[in-house]
Amino acid sequence: MKREGAIFIISAPSGAGKTTLCKEIIDIFPALRHSVSYTTRAPRAGEVHGKDYFFVTPDEFRRMVAEGEFAEWAEVHGNCYGTAIRTLEECRTNGVDVILDIDIQGARQLKERYQGGVYIFILPPSYDELRRRLNGRSSDSDEVISRRIDAAAGEIRESRWYDYVIVNDQFPRAVEELKSIVIAERCRTFRVLEAVTELFDIGTAD
Repeated sequence: MKREGAIFIISAPSGAGKTTLCKEIIDIFPALRHSVSYTTRAPRAGEVHGKDYFFVTPDEFRRMVAEGEFAEWAEVHGNCYGTAIRTLEECRTNGVDVILDIDIQGARQLKERYQGGVYIFILPPSYDELRRRLNGRSSDSDEVISRRIDAAAGEIRESRWYDYVIVNDQFPRAVEELKSIVIAERCRTFRVLEAVTELFDIGTAD
């Protein structure tokens, strides 16, 4: 039964486990796709245009910004990244579910510029646990970790406008909660109404 594709926007403070959760949920739902962003940075070894990113020139990216083609975009470390409205619309109209792993800045832009989307915020169980996880990466200095912890306080305050909040305390439980959201959102009336109407000839309400 054809239905409207769902767009899942997932944000979290650094260290909350967002990326790992996203990878796990895509393994569970093979038809759920990662949104492919546009970027001005050069491809890294092994990256494929159209699969990992759409690699474009700075001039082309600026043109897309000027013509309002992005649902959200940002400049990070001198390179630009953005999600095209066309990408989201193609997924939605073709019944393809897509997941966006983006920061709060991008999520807020998306909510303001694009109607639709399911906003999910991933929380750590505590600041102490967040610090422990960041330390466990062994990739950041104490100064960087402290900055990430400070930033987390502001990011967590933003969770109030998201549709769902998942506390990633026990990873298997967090996966089950995210899985439940995906299943429920796929069954939303407005996503399946057209198909139901065609199947059962129920017409439309007056």
